[in-house]
Amino acid sequence: MKFPYGICDFNKIITQGYFYCDRTGCIPMLEKLGEYQLFIRPRRFGKSLLLSMLFNYYDVTKASEFETLFGHLEIGKHPTALHNRYFVLRWDFSCVDPFGDVEDIRRSLHDHINACVHSFGMYYQDKLKGDIRIDPKNAISSIQSLMDVAAKSGRKVYLLIDEYDNFANQVLMGVAHDNRKRYEALVFEEGPLRTLFKAIKASTSESLFDRIFITGVSPVVMSDITSGYNIAKNIYHHPKTNDLCGFRSDEVVTAVHAVADVCGLSDAQRRDAVDMMHTWYNGYQFSPDAADTVYNPTLALYFLDTLLDSCKFPSDMLDDNLAADGAKLDYIAQIPGGGQMLLDLVHENARVTVSSLAKRFGIRDLLNPSGKDMAFMASLLYYFGVLTISDMTEEGELVLKVPNLVMRKLYVERLSELLLPNPQERDEGILAAKEVYQKGNIGPLCAFVEEKYFKVFHTPDYRWANELTVKTAFLTLLYNDILYIMDSEPEIDRSRVDLTMIIRPDMRLYRILDVLIEFKFVGLSDAGLSGKEAKALSVEALQALPAMQRAMAEAEAQARAYGRILNDRYGNLRLRAFAVVSLGFERIWAKAVEPS
Repeated sequence: MKFPYGICDFNKIITQGYFYCDRTGCIPMLEKLGEYQLFIRPRRFGKSLLLSMLFNYYDVTKASEFETLFGHLEIGKHPTALHNRYFVLRWDFSCVDPFGDVEDIRRSLHDHINACVHSFGMYYQDKLKGDIRIDPKNAISSIQSLMDVAAKSGRKVYLLIDEYDNFANQVLMGVAHDNRKRYEALVFEEGPLRTLFKAIKASTSESLFDRIFITGVSPVVMSDITSGYNIAKNIYHHPKTNDLCGFRSDEVVTAVHAVADVCGLSDAQRRDAVDMMHTWYNGYQFSPDAADTVYNPTLALYFLDTLLDSCKFPSDMLDDNLAADGAKLDYIAQIPGGGQMLLDLVHENARVTVSSLAKRFGIRDLLNPSGKDMAFMASLLYYFGVLTISDMTEEGELVLKVPNLVMRKLYVERLSELLLPNPQERDEGILAAKEVYQKGNIGPLCAFVEEKYFKVFHTPDYRWANELTVKTAFLTLLYNDILYIMDSEPEIDRSRVDLTMIIRPDMRLYRILDVLIEFKFVGLSDAGLSGKEAKALSVEALQALPAMQRAMAEAEAQARAYGRILNDRYGNLRLRAFAVVSLGFERIWAKAVEPS
């Protein structure tokens, strides 16, 4: 068994016996959906492999290999009439250098297209009736020459564009004003990207490009060039394309069991592996009418490949290749109210409700964030894969949530940097957190939150901070998915615990503690105090406040009851339970609790 981690060459995967989840059965459906399609998915979600599969299916030179490549797959049993009928031209805009001024980027774009046109000519030279003329200064002229030669040769062209928005998004995500001007120069008026797509559209009107399939991360760039290319059918919300990229649960279970057979894993270890992959990597739903959720395929392959190689679970469940997605959260944090939104979305049951997803919004929306509402921010995070569709309300609105623990980890890490930009302070917080799960001492962590985090929550950016915000502060400091399954507000016996840290099955050999924390929040007005008065209270006076005593009694009772349920459920916990009560954003009182 071999897992194709990092491999997006369909031919190589099939001919060299790599693990492959068959998506060829979707080809007839794609053909029926239209000739010119735009398909959007988050980074590292298998889009390039999909395009490689389409290339091998439609490429005229692969006709002799059809049985080898597709005979054992679903499409091989019922092929469409279009298989192996096209010349296929491929572009990959991730190869376009996004740096320099607009002329530098234009030159890089044209150089890439010219290189692809040249490769096309070399690849199909035995089937072409004539030579393609490459214009080194104008790739659009080169494309026209290619189309002329293809038409003379009696074949139509299928255009595949991978990462159509990659270099433009890299320019866009720069916060410098010059970067924003460069992006506008790329896509507006007669910018090189807009001009290119106008030429593509013109070629379709002359029946030169018969089919076009474009992939990307978001519709932002397409929105900005829409008048230049307004023929693409958006298929990314279609329920039948929900699992076009991504793994289904049954496929993951089958793969885990195959690896378990190789490694000789026990039934319990098999269940643990399936549960861990489900918790960390599943949960993506791209259409409200989709039948089921899917796994991020890159992360799933990362886990399976590591498991096969070492017969152990990966220590870090977040593949480094996805860590760069945190830049999208940085952008949201710059929008007024964005920081508060990120705080609210950290927790397990956090949801965002919107009337609908924004399907077309462009650079002017993104670069003028003032006044942007929740729907705008949520839609952008949906396209980046940071949020996903969860449900529909009775009123017909979409409910979005964080899909899994990997995305929640990205949230937590970025929030930690946003709230505590000083790395030395973050290190202090990490040391205080270790006191909790290594020694069962929560005092240093409470003192750190009082001294450092509460200063942050007094700023205007977090004016809606509440009890949830206090839990977020503790979560960002305690978060450790190398040792723990971190859960904020997991459901236990039809109730929700504020925070649990259950040691991962493969990490239970280490001398660390399972942790449960129940939080309560007492507003300053409930205690009849000002912030200054609360800060001046002695520890004894703080604990003597009636409002604090009531809150502590409730937190203790809940922590005691939840702790008993967790002990009964798992049976082998080294559980330490705590009740934590916050008085506004001024003071904290914490107590260790013995589960009943």
